[in-house]
Amino acid sequence: MPQRSNHRMQKKSDLPSKVCLTCARPFNWRKKWERDWENVRYCSDRCRQAGPSKT
Repeated sequence: MPQRSNHRMQKKSDLPSKVCLTCARPFNWRKKWERDWENVRYCSDRCRQAGPSKT
């Protein structure tokens, strides 16, 4: 299938990443977080519900 000229693909390694406040694991940018990436703090709903770790 040909690539669209107006759609730019990125490698996964080129995407921004952060460290989860609960589990301290790195996680990468996701399309669903596109508009709110600055406010994303947790890698998953489970970590968000657990809250920040107390270490």
